[in-house]
Amino acid sequence: MILPMPGGYGWAPVEQANSLTWIPCNAGDPLPRGAVHVGVDKDGGHLYAGRAFHEGDLLPAKINPNHEGAYVCWGGTEHVMSHFEVLCHASVAWQSTNGNNIPPNAIVIGSTVEGEKLYMGRALYDGTLTPGKIQPSHGTLYIPYNGEEVAVGEYEILVYRPAVTVN
Repeated sequence: MILPMPGGYGWAPVEQANSLTWIPCNAGDPLPRGAVHVGVDKDGGHLYAGRAFHEGDLLPAKINPNHEGAYVCWGGTEHVMSHFEVLCHASVAWQSTNGNNIPPNAIVIGSTVEGEKLYMGRALYDGTLTPGKIQPSHGTLYIPYNGEEVAVGEYEILVYRPAVTVN
């Protein structure tokens, strides 16, 4: 099913059982209610899930409300984005993986201009739990950190939370 995303980046595939809500934001805006917490910065501040366009790719982004904008990595560098979307009210979990091992319940966050699906991952790095992009063809997680795009081989991937069955 394809649904329009009001005020967002246009049309996006939405699965009814696993729908995602993306809220458009600009640098300096307060985070929307229900923003999905995905990591911890070096100062102990929370990091949130986002996505933003850069060079034609729709990239997973880390959002730190104590800083301006969202951060993506592309081409070996960390880039600050002033317009981005925030993932909100999502029932998600994390699953350990590595390389290009993408579980079937992984959440597609974006894509490259060539059409490759991109996922959000996170890893412990330099005293942080930092989210970033998983590009399966590269077999790694890239995190935006201290101005650079850092490759990490062992990581967690964002997945849909399994449904709970009550008997």
